Amino acid sequence: MRAVKAILLVLLLGWAFAASADVAVPQLTGRVVDRTGTLSSSDVAALSQKLGDFEKRKGSQIAVLIVPTTDPETIEQFSIRVAEAWKIGRKKVDDGAILVVAKNDRHLRIEVGYGLEGALTDVTSRRIIDEVITPKFREGDFAGGISAGAERMMRVVDGEPLPAPSRSVNFANLDDIGPLLPVALFASLIVGGFLRTLLGRLLGSVATGSVIGLLALLILGSGALALLAGIIGFVLSFIADLFPASTGTSRGGSWSSGSSSGGWSSGSSSSDSGSFSGGGGSFGGGGASGSW
Repeated sequence: MRAVKAILLVLLLGWAFAASADVAVPQLTGRVVDRTGTLSSSDVAALSQKLGDFEKRKGSQIAVLIVPTTDPETIEQFSIRVAEAWKIGRKKVDDGAILVVAKNDRHLRIEVGYGLEGALTDVTSRRIIDEVITPKFREGDFAGGISAGAERMMRVVDGEPLPAPSRSVNFANLDDIGPLLPVALFASLIVGGFLRTLLGRLLGSVATGSVIGLLALLILGSGALALLAGIIGFVLSFIADLFPASTGTSRGGSWSSGSSSGGWSSGSSSSDSGSFSGGGGSFGGGGASGSW
């Protein structure tokens, strides 16, 4: 009987602990993270596109998070945990902002990074909530309220002098270079073979990588991706003669164009959720909260 009571007590304490535990911070899977299913896929795609275009133009990052509840925490406590985990905004510029909506609690908050506190002040953030977002929320138009609020935030940040956005390319997005890989492979094996014979293995491989890099620059218009393609071309050309030339089945290591293990696949899709991440921005609790 005592054992049964002990088990019941442990279960009760475990349930109480779980009930009082803080809501886990959702993983940053894109510029818009909806854990409630409130927004349609087209709503998410359209808003993500606007926020992505804004980041490319201005450099500042804005993200949206919708959760059912933040209980037992206040939305202020939860939002700052999200900000610390996601690190929206550029490092040392701290130009990030997050619109957090707790749908079941009917609370929302705009969390503002240090670098935007002069533009998205507490007063300005509160006005965006009261005048732009919550009137639409009261009508049940959550997609419209979130979109309008994000657009107003972008317009306010546009007036803030910030460092120009970096032109570096996110190499996690391989869709841009995927279609070029077959060309790089062909040039490395065929053209590279000719250039290695003419110039020697090292110089011929360097020349092959340069040709592939130039081709990538002309096709993709990106210096960073052209550099990556050139490096791939150089490496493939340099090691090409280490592999048997037989096109049939071999015991050792012939390359097969049908093999997919361990390589980059040009057929894989890349989206906002696969490439977006916070830039290392810091937050200090600036912003405003509201309800509807």
